[in-house]
Amino acid sequence: MTEARELARRFNEDEAVWRRYEHKRALRRLLGSRTPLPENILDDLDWQEAEREGLEARAGEFLYP
Repeated sequence: MTEARELARRFNEDEAVWRRYEHKRALRRLLGSRTPLPENILDDLDWQEAEREGLEARAGEFLYP
C-alpha cells in the first residue's frame, strides 16, 4: 500500500511541475519575449523554474510516515 501511495505522490508532483511549466511557457509566448536567447533555452529555464517552485512547495509540507 505504501508503494502505491509513493507512486501516486510522485506522479502528482510530476504532473504539477508539468502544469507549472506549461503555464510559464504559455505566458512567455503570449506576452512575447524580447530576449535574444533561443526558444529551447527559454523552455529549459521555464522548466527549471517550475521544478524549483515544486521543491519550495514540498519543503513546506510535513511528511508523515
